[in-house]
Amino acid sequence: AAILASIAFHTRVSADDVYREGIREITAADIASAKAVGCTIKLLALCERLVDSDGKESVSARVYPALVSRNHPLASVSGAYNAVFVEAQEAGRLMFLGPGAGGAPTASAVLGDVVTVARNAVRGVAGPPQAVFDEFDILDTDDIQTRFHIRIQVRDEPGVLASVAEIFARHDVSMQTVRQSADDETAKDSSAILTVLTHQARQADLSACVSELGESPFVHSQPKVIRVEGMS
Repeated sequence: AAILASIAFHTRVSADDVYREGIREITAADIASAKAVGCTIKLLALCERLVDSDGKESVSARVYPALVSRNHPLASVSGAYNAVFVEAQEAGRLMFLGPGAGGAPTASAVLGDVVTVARNAVRGVAGPPQAVFDEFDILDTDDIQTRFHIRIQVRDEPGVLASVAEIFARHDVSMQTVRQSADDETAKDSSAILTVLTHQARQADLSACVSELGESPFVHSQPKVIRVEGMS
């Protein structure tokens, strides 16, 4: 992500600038919940050049698992394949797909670099330097805006959904859809699962919302949050 962002935006982005989460916390229930809303879960590296309301530009680089619509081109990437999906101002949407693991693909990539270095050494030239002509700020993680998929285990009784909606509204997080289902993860008869899909929201606002939900008496456990990318 750091390398891609540096090349794409002609600025310096280091590994320390990249926000990252792994897939350790993803469960079978998360995968089933994603499937129920027409999505799959992919580990994504996202690099964006952003402009705020004041015209200030910044760069965001982040890595985390996210829900992706099954209609999105990245949803079909699996196995040893990797893909880079680009949205460009003039060129539109482009995707580059190829093997990203395995003996032969790795050997091909490494040998290609060795051949390039050898050719440059024979010619007495260096490889092309990185073109750096912009110095963008790195967007703070709290200011990143995206959509969120939240699964909440709640008491199954009247008034709970209204209380949940009130907490979301208090933290300026807009709910697009809410789905209630039976709780198959616990033996509690009075428990249900609320699955909420939000509109675009700031990370800081969503975190505050989830923190309050986790402390609410009608919520049985800490809500599970997964980001949603590539969906309008």
